[in-house]
Amino acid sequence: MKPTRTLIGLLTAATLLVAPALAQAGETLDRVTSTGTLTLSSDPAYPPQSFLNDDNEMDGFDVDVGREIAKRMGVEIEIVTPAWEVITAGNWNGRWDISVGSMTPTKTRAEVLDFPAVYYYVPASFAVHADSAIDSKEALNGKTIGVCGGCTYENYLNENLVIDALGAPDFSYDVKAGEIRTYETDTNAFDDLRLGDGTRLDAVLSAQPTIQEAIKNGYPMEIVGTPAFYEPLAVATDKGDEEFDAKIKEIINAMHEDGTLSELSEKWYGVDYTTTE
Repeated sequence: MKPTRTLIGLLTAATLLVAPALAQAGETLDRVTSTGTLTLSSDPAYPPQSFLNDDNEMDGFDVDVGREIAKRMGVEIEIVTPAWEVITAGNWNGRWDISVGSMTPTKTRAEVLDFPAVYYYVPASFAVHADSAIDSKEALNGKTIGVCGGCTYENYLNENLVIDALGAPDFSYDVKAGEIRTYETDTNAFDDLRLGDGTRLDAVLSAQPTIQEAIKNGYPMEIVGTPAFYEPLAVATDKGDEEFDAKIKEIINAMHEDGTLSELSEKWYGVDYTTTE
């Protein structure tokens, strides 16, 4: 909790130096409990993980997971939609409490965010236009490839991806892009690819279920080759609240154990992505 102005005046200079770190302890959990609301950051254009449905309401796998977390905490959920780069930058300052946004817990992100629990694993794959002659990952070398900016797919193409979460399978850099084009969301990259083979992009790299959902919705794309890598995807929180992190970890572990996460994965993907087996 933030000290009052009177108390601040009594603190020594040495105490003030450590006050910012101490002020965060328990702050998120206290806020969620006192307001009765868990604020979730989400993406309105990332189906089937998160998207606006026909009723103009947020829906999807990640949204369902977030709602279940709130339910088990005994609070309501509120959803906000900041840009991905803002979420991954950390220092949320209480604008939202949690990200259930299919985020890979890399070392770089762990400098500004905490990752209480991995809730599923997803293959990352390349896709090309349906009219493309490209039929292998090797044929993608030197091509123009679209990815979401600041995400693990961009890191992969830049050959600086670090996935150090427990249970993450090994991977290798099999594709050397000629040009990497970044977009605010994966859907924006799909929109450029659908314009035609090589018109703006030769391929995209994204989560395989996201590509499959786009194809289901009429995007003229097809997946090429085997997955580039598998991502362990984690719930993310802002730095500094061990009590809140412990609560989230407890809830996610229970959702693994009682089969809730498996059920939600089957619902949205038709596959149980909660394990690498």
